[in-house]
Amino acid sequence: MPATSALRRTFAVMAALPLLTLAACGYGSEAKDDGTAKVAAGAKKIDGLDSVKIGYFGNLTHGTALVGVDKGFFQKELGATKASYATFNAGPSEIEALNSKSIDIGWIGPSPAINGYVKSGGKSLKIIGGSASGGVKLVVNPDKIKSLKDVKGKKIATPQLGNTQDVAFLNWIADQGWNVDAQSGKGDVTVVRTDNKITPDAYKAGSIDGAWVPEPTASKLVAEGAKVLLDEASLWPDKKFVITNIIVRQDFLKEHPNAVEAVLKASVEANKWINANPDAAKAAANKQLEADSGKALKPEVLDPAWKSIQFTNDPLAATLNAEADHAVKAGLLEKPDLNGIYDLTILNKVLKADGESPVDAAGLGTS
Repeated sequence: MPATSALRRTFAVMAALPLLTLAACGYGSEAKDDGTAKVAAGAKKIDGLDSVKIGYFGNLTHGTALVGVDKGFFQKELGATKASYATFNAGPSEIEALNSKSIDIGWIGPSPAINGYVKSGGKSLKIIGGSASGGVKLVVNPDKIKSLKDVKGKKIATPQLGNTQDVAFLNWIADQGWNVDAQSGKGDVTVVRTDNKITPDAYKAGSIDGAWVPEPTASKLVAEGAKVLLDEASLWPDKKFVITNIIVRQDFLKEHPNAVEAVLKASVEANKWINANPDAAKAAANKQLEADSGKALKPEVLDPAWKSIQFTNDPLAATLNAEADHAVKAGLLEKPDLNGIYDLTILNKVLKADGESPVDAAGLGTS
């Protein structure tokens, strides 16, 4: 279904936002590998590929990927096919990298996945697995905002126009009976689109009164004196909602299913290890963040941030459909046709082999 002019404007704004990290390809930064991943003797290339290019964000909500890189899970499953990595700061840049074949598989939030799928007419990508739930909070200046009703009339940051947290906040605002123009962010609440990297500085400067943001930004604000007013998980059934998916180029999925299966095996293995070893996993994720960005998170930020994220293989497809409905309600999206956005066939094969229950596409693909 074609996007409305409002959606096209959203794409234009999102695409025009400056990328904070650039590689030679122009889309992301090459992630660093500490050499933990070793190729086993006698290992063979998968599907004849020299490499599989994997993208992810330097966010704790992408902890599956961070741990998978640090602990060598991806390289182990890919054998003699090199696992190469690129990091991103924004969903649109990762989608662009996927479309240009600069990456093959990526960890990404639900809104960029929806936008990429809709914009391509359903031809660019498939969601092939889940990765994480939760890790999003409304944090505020406790001197200015003491209750949810006090949010009215205040300046609240979200990461980007039309991104996952922006849509969630706009939907919450509407549920309060307040009015905000989605494009300008002006209304009963002023929505200030601010990159997560500078949101803590904006808070310290007093230019915003709070933020609806993912981890670790939320915990960084708390470390600056902010207060958690609302955990988005409390708004969802079973307190679960998709924050990170795994996507793949459709042509790569068709041509290299064994490579896709290897990455999904590694993802399932990483999530199992994370859930069995939470403290070691937290440390591994932080180690990879430091390798990628040059700076590790402090314990007062890392500990509460990690605790609020659930790592799961389930893509929580029903919540993605709800998030799309929220974007429609906000006026950022015409009701999209998401039929076929999921292909969970390989994931369910991997889960079955691992003795795990299959996951469901909520009627939006092959399950």
